[in-house]
Amino acid sequence: MRRFARGLARDGVDGDDLCQATIERALKSSHLWQEGTRLDAWVYRIMRNIWIDETRARSRRAQTFAPEEEGENVGVAGDAAIEASAELGHVERAMGHLPPDQREAVMLVLVEGFAYKEAAEIIGCPMGTLTSRLVRGREALMKALGETGERP
Repeated sequence: MRRFARGLARDGVDGDDLCQATIERALKSSHLWQEGTRLDAWVYRIMRNIWIDETRARSRRAQTFAPEEEGENVGVAGDAAIEASAELGHVERAMGHLPPDQREAVMLVLVEGFAYKEAAEIIGCPMGTLTSRLVRGREALMKALGETGERP
């Protein structure tokens, strides 16, 4: 849940705030959850709705937030850990350049592991639309990361 929130918000602090708001709303609305349905999909849908509301409110207020300070991984030992951290940074930046609808599809399916049908239900769109967003998002990520997707 935290990973999805940070992917939507594109900022660690805002992602954590989104998680907290989601948990609060889910607890307050727990009587609305229907037994026999996936709890995680229900919570993700709540999170997505909060994120959309917050995005709209921020654009109306025209507020900006300073990016998270650099140096989060200061003191990490080992070349492999540093390389992995740098690669993760490249992926995060590439994800940040995706349009929100594509980033959302990529996060739900490729990162969180939801099935296409479940992800489409969370987003509230037809499965074909989700598939299209996912394909375009995946292609944009591969291009941004310098991968062609072609096998030798």
